[in-house]
Amino acid sequence: MSEIHKFVFDGLPVRGVLVRLTDAWVEILRRRASNTTHGAYPPPVQAMLGEMTAAAVLMQSNIKFNGSLIVQVFGDGPVKLAVVEVQSDFSLRATATVKGEVPTVATLSQMVNIGNEGRCAITLDPKDRQPGQQPYQGVVPLFGDHKEKLEKFSDVLQHYMLQSEQLDTTLVLAADDKVAAGLLIQRLPMAGAANLSGMATQADEDQIGINEHYNRIALLASSLKREELLTLDVETILHRLFWEESLLRFEPLQGEGGPQFSCTCSHERVSKMIKGLGADEAHSILQEQGQIEVGCDFCGAQYRFDAVDVAQIFRLPDELPPASSAVQ
Repeated sequence: MSEIHKFVFDGLPVRGVLVRLTDAWVEILRRRASNTTHGAYPPPVQAMLGEMTAAAVLMQSNIKFNGSLIVQVFGDGPVKLAVVEVQSDFSLRATATVKGEVPTVATLSQMVNIGNEGRCAITLDPKDRQPGQQPYQGVVPLFGDHKEKLEKFSDVLQHYMLQSEQLDTTLVLAADDKVAAGLLIQRLPMAGAANLSGMATQADEDQIGINEHYNRIALLASSLKREELLTLDVETILHRLFWEESLLRFEPLQGEGGPQFSCTCSHERVSKMIKGLGADEAHSILQEQGQIEVGCDFCGAQYRFDAVDVAQIFRLPDELPPASSAVQ
């Protein structure tokens, strides 16, 4: 069962989140593998997308936000785009567009950042967005401060969090064909109850990189190996890493309240997309193919529209049939 475990270090300005995605992640891979057009992801793409999915759940669990958090990676390699979307209730979906051969042991840069022009975008799209309001988006390159290519997605996100939040963050991510997991350790602005009041000061920002408590715990977290993160249960991981620390644990999020696969595609949304193409383009596709077929890359659902369906999409308001007098 997929699960989220949140905790803080008693009396210290450090918090943590541990995520293990099992059934939710397996469902994403199953749907992709059953897609007769694309087939299963190559192992390096599977690992990258799994790490992105675990990281997106970690980030969503670490903020108070009513809406979707979207993580995207795009560039000039064979993986043109990878996208993960996590809602505030931790329903999630993920997909990647692969065009070209992916080496068996491809690195992050070989998949999406060959020319060092790749980017990672983090988008927060509120559910109650007002008309004209744009989602918040932050974009960072897939290279470090000296233009060196980053080969771990965790390094990309750590760089993003340091830039966007001015807070030290340590991430350990791993994924295979059964589990996508991640551990996040983050320095909080202030110790104790002041953390909850948002009373950060310049002195807190001056702690970047030098807070001894955070540095000690981050070093312990960084010792977690990929195999351990994928195979050990949460209790064992936390005990092995932090047995000398005092942890305050929150109730785990699992089952109906935890991460689970869900797709937001629908016949109505696809109809709106076809309408956005315009009547000329839609009818051109109909003439060429006899129908318009749209497949959801996230869940594999297939939507088909014939000439009658398309006519209804582009019917003008004054062409609509009158409402029945029996319906009030």
